Amino acid sequence: MSVIRPRALLFDWDNTLVDTWETIHAALNRTLTAMGQTPWTLEETRIRVRASARDAFPTLFGDRAEEATDIFYRAFESEHLQTLRERDGAGEMLRALTGMGTLYLAVVSNKKGDLLRREAGHIGWSGYFSRLVGATDAARDKPAAEAVLLALSESGLRAGPEVWFVGDTDIDMTCAVAAGCTPVLLRPEPPADGEFPGAEPHLHVVGCRALLEAIQAL
Repeated sequence: MSVIRPRALLFDWDNTLVDTWETIHAALNRTLTAMGQTPWTLEETRIRVRASARDAFPTLFGDRAEEATDIFYRAFESEHLQTLRERDGAGEMLRALTGMGTLYLAVVSNKKGDLLRREAGHIGWSGYFSRLVGATDAARDKPAAEAVLLALSESGLRAGPEVWFVGDTDIDMTCAVAAGCTPVLLRPEPPADGEFPGAEPHLHVVGCRALLEAIQAL
């Protein structure tokens, strides 16, 4: 599927630009245990964690969702900066994209907004992005389009094919399609047949350096 050169790149955060699965997994299992539920394996966490806590926890924990949210975030905040690591080539890619001078860069994440911005500052990346939009910043979280529209609200750009939404999961591809953007899948594994019904990636790249090369080639 052909793509056009982007004017804007909206990135997912967790496990697209930074590696946070272990921290998310540990905090979630502490929450599940406190709620009297069976802890998940790391693979189950990778498969099942997609939506924001605001959207996912009422289904997981029912009328104890608020209590579970407090437990999860206390556990997560206790170690997330110490364990934060960039994905291979992410910093290099962001420096190069910023150096082009013509691309609008933003983040649209289902991580709570204050934590997202804290992590970006800790890793030294805040200056690369015009907006860092996290969960609860917009009226609705990914995969709804509101977070994308908020990320673009001060850019002078409209959501469309020249806005690439780059992420590693189905919720990212669904969000891209909902907002009318170009869905770009960034992960080592290619999309499987039927994996993204109605939200197929227009481009698959295996990592951050491959994404940079794809943009430079257009």
